[in-house]
Amino acid sequence: MSVTPRAEIATLPAYKPGRNPADLAAELGLAGAMKLASNEVAFPPLPSVVAAVAEAATEMNRYPDNGAVHLTAALAERYGLDPGQLAVGCGSVSLCQQLLQAYAGPGDDVIFAWRSFEAYPLLVTVSGARPVMVPLKERFDHDLDAMAEAITDRTRVVFVCNPNNPTGTAIHREPLNAFLDRVPDHVLVVLDEAYREFVTDPDVPDALSMLDGRRNVCVLRTFSKAYGLAGLRVGYLAAADPAVAEAVRKTYVPFSVSTVAQVAAVASLAAEDELLARCKEVVAERERVIAALREIGVDVPDSQTNFVWLPLGEATMDFARTGEGRGIIVRPFAGDGARVTIGTPAENDAFLGLAAEVVQAGR
Repeated sequence: MSVTPRAEIATLPAYKPGRNPADLAAELGLAGAMKLASNEVAFPPLPSVVAAVAEAATEMNRYPDNGAVHLTAALAERYGLDPGQLAVGCGSVSLCQQLLQAYAGPGDDVIFAWRSFEAYPLLVTVSGARPVMVPLKERFDHDLDAMAEAITDRTRVVFVCNPNNPTGTAIHREPLNAFLDRVPDHVLVVLDEAYREFVTDPDVPDALSMLDGRRNVCVLRTFSKAYGLAGLRVGYLAAADPAVAEAVRKTYVPFSVSTVAQVAAVASLAAEDELLARCKEVVAERERVIAALREIGVDVPDSQTNFVWLPLGEATMDFARTGEGRGIIVRPFAGDGARVTIGTPAENDAFLGLAAEVVQAGR
């Protein structure tokens, strides 16, 4: 008899990252390909961050600070929090896993919208808990009423991705507050704000401002997107109740956030004004792309992120294949739609040209 994994793991689909553009370019015989699939920012690292990383790299023979003391202190100062309310992890997806390890297991339910962050059902299944997927509303928004009604005595965690990945839609302050008021105290609500820095709608709340008085609420943020540190893997959690952050720290894989990642994150916070100015450029391109897509008849929802959602339904995979044939990589979700990252103006123009050709061919 051979060694076998748990049945639910044996049938679990693997997480699929965006395709490597170098591989596609080599396959097609092109000089290069455009990767608009993983929501990375197109800007290179800031010189100040590169300099800090270069200096930190000379200490690679040493283990990193397991408590991320300097980064935690910088985050606490930046957001006016107590360091005990914070936990650092190897990207926000790792923090999702740590939360589930701390708060959910066999016999428990974890609720989230669907479609939402692709890793949620995978991580919940790995934890041994049961994923409860609540369909989005017609315009790709969270159905908060249905999510509240799905809560039972078995529910331990609720993930709310705001703005939502992959649809880009966002929840406003009043309905989110009303939802949080309906959630029982024994259920942990995780407000996943990986794309917060790209939000321009004033009615979409900064979840860190909603922690007061809500001991069952925590917030996830990442340095991967707006801060351009996707390759270094560092994120953080802020909790109203320090006990939540402490539980997450207990499930942390020792030394998993490298010294280089910690130093780069601290340097990025110091250069925040410069980085957020870049976010404004991304937002301007986002609005240009959305307007152009609507002009050619694509029903694109409003986005508060650095990507747009194309609700293509059954035509999704054909669109993605056509794009790859032109050296343009998008992120397809079979039967639902395609997520397209906002890239450089030239990359966005190439994508818009592709979209226009496909739309016109379908008429």
